[in-house]
Amino acid sequence: MKKIMQPGRTTIKQWAVDDQPREKLRNKGPEALSHSELIAILLGSGTPNKTAIDLAKEVLRMGKNNLYQLGKLSISDFTKIYGIGEAKAVVLAAAMELGRRRQAGMNLGKAVTDSAGVARYLQSLLKDYSQEVFVVLFLNRANKIMHTEIVSKGGITGTVADPRVILKKALLEDAVSLILCHNHPSGSLHPSKADEQITYKIKEAALYFDIAVIDHIIVSAEGYFSFADEGLI
Repeated sequence: MKKIMQPGRTTIKQWAVDDQPREKLRNKGPEALSHSELIAILLGSGTPNKTAIDLAKEVLRMGKNNLYQLGKLSISDFTKIYGIGEAKAVVLAAAMELGRRRQAGMNLGKAVTDSAGVARYLQSLLKDYSQEVFVVLFLNRANKIMHTEIVSKGGITGTVADPRVILKKALLEDAVSLILCHNHPSGSLHPSKADEQITYKIKEAALYFDIAVIDHIIVSAEGYFSFADEGLI
């Protein structure tokens, strides 16, 4: 069936070559493109009545025209936009995750020197999660982060970390020390009794394998709390 276009509407392919997002990126570099043009490239195509740019602008509006807010959207959020099915939504979600990992990955391989540096790294990694997430950093003898892994995800108010899973991974990574971390979506930076109990439990279990738990850091949009800094570990 022939696609019906709105009167007067043109497709991106009918635009001047220099104005087409892919050609513009190829000729001028990605920094020359607007947010909507970059998203249009990810979408690949529009609908019979909307260009990819039109769809991209709707995506931005859903994210309140803010890339930070856009990163918080899920696949189901993206598919609420008419013209974006699961395939396009998956591409958008993957792009958001790559952005997070790139920012967070800048700290991999660097030596840990203080809690503030680790907290910044973890905030960049966890900033888009609306539920509580428990993360472990695995360090080598030079105190460098070799690997970061999300070991559990929970609800709005909590998550459960299994010491056996954490220590098994630590042995596989040949880690000599660990930094525990979880986020508080509520913004609170006060550790709960459960936070203190799981910290002690993992620390005691790790000692049997000569692995040290050197800190447990709680992060939120408001800042961070370090068990080590407060003398709680």
